Amino acid sequence: MAPTVTALPRTVWALGLVSLCMDASSEIVHALLPLFLTTTLGASALMLGLIDGIAEATAALGRVAAGWLSDRSGRRKPLILAGYGLGAAAKLLFPLASSALLVLGARFVDRVGKGLRGAPRDALVADVTPVGLRGRAYGLRQALDTVGAFIGPLAAIGLMYAFANDMRSVLWCAVIPALLSVLVIVFGVRDAAVTQPAERRPLVRGRLRELSAEFWWVVAIGVVFTLARFSEAFLILAAHERGLPLALAPLVLVVMNVVYACAAYPAGALADRRPAWQVLGLGLAVLVLADVMLAIASGLIGTFAGIALWGLHLALTQGLLAKLVAEHAATALRATAFGLFHLASAAALLAASVIAGALWDRHGADATFAVGAVFALAAFALVVWRR
Repeated sequence: MAPTVTALPRTVWALGLVSLCMDASSEIVHALLPLFLTTTLGASALMLGLIDGIAEATAALGRVAAGWLSDRSGRRKPLILAGYGLGAAAKLLFPLASSALLVLGARFVDRVGKGLRGAPRDALVADVTPVGLRGRAYGLRQALDTVGAFIGPLAAIGLMYAFANDMRSVLWCAVIPALLSVLVIVFGVRDAAVTQPAERRPLVRGRLRELSAEFWWVVAIGVVFTLARFSEAFLILAAHERGLPLALAPLVLVVMNVVYACAAYPAGALADRRPAWQVLGLGLAVLVLADVMLAIASGLIGTFAGIALWGLHLALTQGLLAKLVAEHAATALRATAFGLFHLASAAALLAASVIAGALWDRHGADATFAVGAVFALAAFALVVWRR
């Protein structure tokens, strides 16, 4: 009989609830931030891409440091708590911002927090979960994360109506679920004892050689894949340009994340039963279709069809990539491996967001999504060639 979701450890459920609360907070902000920047603060699409790209690159640098510290100490929870605490503090800065540079500062603090928590959290999921359940464990955490990611935009829509489109007032409300996430960590997350080698060497070239060739292939594929999936802020801009009212802008993330949340756990279970590269290839094929749909759509129906496909590709790939990293890294280097993977992916996301912003300013949405489809095809070809 196949294992059920109830067989997963309590800590996995707690980490999923933490992700749900923080993502609800973050998506209230992210659902409004592209239009807050472009309509309220007068920023360009290129500036939007730069802010998102720099923020994600910052998070990646923090992930490498946090991953190494977590592996060195053998403890995950202190860094997870520090990361979510910084994320909660950053939510206080967004409603106070009066320029794009101040928004960048708030995003910087927020992403430093994300960098601190990401690798230790992903490593802790692997630490407490039996090997045969890891696809389900990552799928569950991702599913709960994504439930928060559509609760947040739904709340943003209601709050926009309640506050008569006053975006600053809505941004203040994002502080509440962020604080709840910190409380869940304090009272609900238990650390796992991780056996460390007697010699705790620093993260140097010789230490990196202990990571397998298969791990570096996962990193390489992740980089090319990330070039195809630039910031979701551009999905919001596309829908707004094609007729979506300002107050309903968060509906973009609602649709994307409903699909993502519904498909994440089944996709994780599929990854436990089928070869990983088959599922990853399927996810990339869906991303190609999403980009093509978004490139050729002229109205909201086609745009939202592409947004739904975007959510499906996330469900098929994000938990799976985490599973692959965990499987191809030794326990003593697991958090370090997650940090390195996220660093490479964030560097690619910085490049992708800058490219998307520049294309958008010069050639519009169609060219931006068409180039994304080309990168997705390249990643698909790399997966097929490696297989």
